[in-house]
Amino acid sequence: MRYLITGGAGFIGSHLADALTAQPSNVTIVDDFSTGRRENIEQLVASGTVQLLEGSVTDPALIDDAMAECDYCIHLASAVGVKLVVSNPLQTLHRIVHGSDVVMAAAARHSKRVLFASTSEVYGKASHQPLHEEADRVLGSSSKSRWTYAIAKTYGEALAHSYHREHGTDTTVVRLFNTIGARQRGTYGMVVPRLVAQAIAGSSLTVYGDGSQSRCFLHVTDAVDAILALTHHPAATGRTFNIGNPMPVTILQLARMILGRTQSRSQIALIPYEQAYDSGFEELGRRRPDTRALTELTGWRPRHTLYDALDDVIAYQRAELAIAGHRQPDQLEHQRHRHQRPVSIQSTQATPAAA
Repeated sequence: MRYLITGGAGFIGSHLADALTAQPSNVTIVDDFSTGRRENIEQLVASGTVQLLEGSVTDPALIDDAMAECDYCIHLASAVGVKLVVSNPLQTLHRIVHGSDVVMAAAARHSKRVLFASTSEVYGKASHQPLHEEADRVLGSSSKSRWTYAIAKTYGEALAHSYHREHGTDTTVVRLFNTIGARQRGTYGMVVPRLVAQAIAGSSLTVYGDGSQSRCFLHVTDAVDAILALTHHPAATGRTFNIGNPMPVTILQLARMILGRTQSRSQIALIPYEQAYDSGFEELGRRRPDTRALTELTGWRPRHTLYDALDDVIAYQRAELAIAGHRQPDQLEHQRHRHQRPVSIQSTQATPAAA
């Protein structure tokens, strides 16, 4: 089968490309490297297993040509990270809205199946937990730049469903909840790689607010499994699915776990939100997914623990530092395996809410 992955050089996209080429499959990636990294896919491109089209999803001619040659399109290209969104709300709107227009129109024109990657951000301030796909959404004021991302992704969801209803386009929407793993970077506000980098460096781990806000983190491999299961399932068309791990952890607990896993002597520093973000930021207390629709349709369940994911992030960052420091390859291999062994949550010092 032939797959088109927009944003395929990004964190999730590159793991998806790895999984597809292992089958094997014919994969084309479109990426403008605004947030994606060449290092994530350079081996796949060099081996000839992946074709790279460098450009933007806002380029109609590029996307039309790529769409015509694929069987499935997985549309991941997007602005990423709370810090980037809050700092650049106009760019976020343009990139997501225009890119969604171009991709969906091309999919409809060529009668291709397309999966649109949305986000748990669309639930906004919804307080009922866990969050199911048909739950009402509660967004903050449109004057707050925090909600720009949610507004743009909501538009993409509505666009996908409208193409399905009016043109019969084969569309599926997925809402991703805090996916983490190797290759993710903290540059744009991603909390796990940022805290891991601070712990490894011996710096204070900066937790915003009082740390009581909770999130549910999913290993990227499990996210990829869910995306592919829905991409290939005929009954997923026209529907929306949550993809996430329903087990919550507070950010303060998360920071303590990372200190334990890295054996760091760093301290935790609580930083007020107004010091961490530009104006227009609003925090959310908790966000927990209801994934019953996904499980009932495909049988999918998370296979990895939070500690598995943290260990992979730690191993990846240490390997990058080792490469930068020109360590020997055998040291890198030993370090990678040491930090990727399976770990049972119950055997750790984590609090019950983190399990």
